[in-house]
Amino acid sequence: MVYEIMKPEEIEKRSMEIITSELNGRTWPEPKFSIVKRCIHTSADFDYADNLVFSDGAEKIGVSVIRKGATIVTDTKMASAGINKAKVESYGGSVKCFISDEDVIAEAKSRNCTRATVSMEKAANIKGPLVIACGNAPTALIALYDLIKAGKIRPDLIIGVPVGFVNVVESKEMIMELDIPYIVAKGRKGGSNIAATICNAMIYYKD
Repeated sequence: MVYEIMKPEEIEKRSMEIITSELNGRTWPEPKFSIVKRCIHTSADFDYADNLVFSDGAEKIGVSVIRKGATIVTDTKMASAGINKAKVESYGGSVKCFISDEDVIAEAKSRNCTRATVSMEKAANIKGPLVIACGNAPTALIALYDLIKAGKIRPDLIIGVPVGFVNVVESKEMIMELDIPYIVAKGRKGGSNIAATICNAMIYYKD
């Protein structure tokens, strides 16, 4: 077996070259193209070239609000762990996940609802630019939808990429009905790694 010995930065560069080649000439305006390529790179799944849906200008809005010091709220610790916090903090922002907070756990138990639901309610107290990144829990998106409809929260961008089979497709469709900028992975595919990847693609993007 013959394989290439490469430095880490060379591996990523080569990976992106392979992805670009296998897209057979398909491109998107930046920074959308960077987001699509990074999702494919993370998952080795070219379906993201077709199932990622962007509301008008959502990717540019995401880049802008992150650079203005946005708070990024995730629905899982895994998504939070995957985001480059140092870079976010360099812009004056932060990355938060409330899923394991004691008050969230207690409230969810008392109401017999998911912690993801209560986490979105807690996110409604955040002031300033806000990005919500959901990669696991459709209940987070459903709660977010209800909170937006009730006028209790208005994020600058919603990243809706939960993975699974129960209420996943429906929750994503609900988000796409709103007049809030969104990046959604239509269908069943997604995940915390994809949510983090989309955030990082915007964080790393260079004009």
